[in-house]
Amino acid sequence: WVNFFEHHFPDMLDIPSTARSPQQMFGSIAKTFWAKKMGIPREKLVVVSIMPCLAKKYECDREEFKTDGNPDVDYSISTRELARLIRRANIGFTLLTDKEFDLPMGASTGAGVIFGTTGGVMEAVLRSVYEIYTGRTLDNVNFEQVRGLAGVRRATIDLDGFELKVGIAHGLGNARHLLEDIRNGHNEYHVIEIMACPGGCIGGGGQPLHHGNSDVLYARANALYREDANKPLRKSHENPYIKTLYEEYLGKPLSETAEHLLHTHYFNKSMD
Repeated sequence: WVNFFEHHFPDMLDIPSTARSPQQMFGSIAKTFWAKKMGIPREKLVVVSIMPCLAKKYECDREEFKTDGNPDVDYSISTRELARLIRRANIGFTLLTDKEFDLPMGASTGAGVIFGTTGGVMEAVLRSVYEIYTGRTLDNVNFEQVRGLAGVRRATIDLDGFELKVGIAHGLGNARHLLEDIRNGHNEYHVIEIMACPGGCIGGGGQPLHHGNSDVLYARANALYREDANKPLRKSHENPYIKTLYEEYLGKPLSETAEHLLHTHYFNKSMD
């Protein structure tokens, strides 16, 4: 949706968060922090992402995500492409033993899991923002107000007396509607979430085809919410490996190193 935004809303480039996507954050940290720990030169390290999104192929090739021509993420393959590779290699996938991801880059929280569905990024943010803003522990981490598959959703979240107005859209038609409302001053949001694909990443162009069947999207979203509920940690800021990353390498949020590795900028790509 960033490419869509840069082409059609160049007058609003100050609106998107400068935070990179998870794919690009992972790549930049892998080729700096992790590469240094492992004693591997950046140019000898190959990072491959497995994504539900075909646009990730374009994203990892953007010049701002390269260092001296070397990309933070070398290749991005879709989940559907991975399935084809597994079948082509005659791997009995259902017979494989489940294993945990390698540490430290493999640790995740429930908040990270729900990034894959519309409203999930918003909910993950709210879980952390609530505790940071109020200084209190959030016992019920489920924000039902931002869940669902309505194309455009609006909600007001109570942060200990402060009313935070949020907006959510999925699908580029709905995204355009939400952004036009903001451009025309019809709605005042504190924060918005936009995902290009129906249902969010669960309906991504690289996923097994859902043929517009909303039941499939609901099932995928509910699977993510179940996975989230079963995670021992459900708030992003509770991830001990993220804390260690800041302590050992990044320093603090928005430090010079963090800005360089975790943030990006946008471009006016309008044809006007």
